[in-house]
Amino acid sequence: MSRKLMKDGRPRSPFSITVMALLALLWSIPTIGLLITSFRTRDDAQSSGWWTALFNPFGANWTASNYSGAWTGQDFGSGFINSLVVAIPATIIPIMFAAFAAYAFTFMDFRFKELFFLLIIAVMVVPIQVSFQPMLGILGPRGLGISGQYIAVWLLHTGFGMPLCIYTLRNYMSTLPRSVVESAKIDGCSHYQTFWRLVAPMSIPAIAAFATLQFLWVWNDLLVAKLFLKSENTTVIVKLQQLLGTQGQGQELLTAGAFISIIVPMIVFVTLQRFMIRGMTSGAVKG
Repeated sequence: MSRKLMKDGRPRSPFSITVMALLALLWSIPTIGLLITSFRTRDDAQSSGWWTALFNPFGANWTASNYSGAWTGQDFGSGFINSLVVAIPATIIPIMFAAFAAYAFTFMDFRFKELFFLLIIAVMVVPIQVSFQPMLGILGPRGLGISGQYIAVWLLHTGFGMPLCIYTLRNYMSTLPRSVVESAKIDGCSHYQTFWRLVAPMSIPAIAAFATLQFLWVWNDLLVAKLFLKSENTTVIVKLQQLLGTQGQGQELLTAGAFISIIVPMIVFVTLQRFMIRGMTSGAVKG
């Protein structure tokens, strides 16, 4: 009987398991096709679909030269380093500021608190493309003159990542027991001490969940990196886009380059995936 129950005590549903397995398979089909294509020659990929190589593996022309060509074609090694230099600070900085703001919106009372929080939520619907023209003016030669430097993309990703981070952390912190915070106040702890010793450690699942999403967004970003970085310090995603020539040259390298570029995001996701659901859904239903 215990084998038919899940960890939370609910009975297993064979129908649900079958449906989820089919959905997972359907979701993986494009990735499987991309992986198979990355090991095929250009002529072979153009003459037949990837499924022909899957069902007739001995009749296909397999090659690993696409991966070596993609790695050396646009210097993917420096692109990986540049992406890490961009993604890590652009993930840490918004979390640092947003965590303090979320604590204030949750446990502190001040005038117009709800109005400010509403404005932050409203900013989330503004598309990032709207800000490109003014940001190019502010960060460009006529403004701060930092366009083309890492700090420019750090500021942009911080600005667009903070609203969601504040919203996520505030919802999570609202589920924490207020009695713990009140007890800390009785013991004489300041807000700074309460945040670092109590609230921040208890909010690790939400912080890890947003860190995962923010890192993946920044790593996979193309527009900001292409507009605000130079060719010598651009990211691996921009280098991947540059593999394709204007006349379609190098298209056989794109699939291999795509799999090379997802190595780091996959490691990050697998490492932090157990925090994802818990951190993003906490506070969604309350009361």
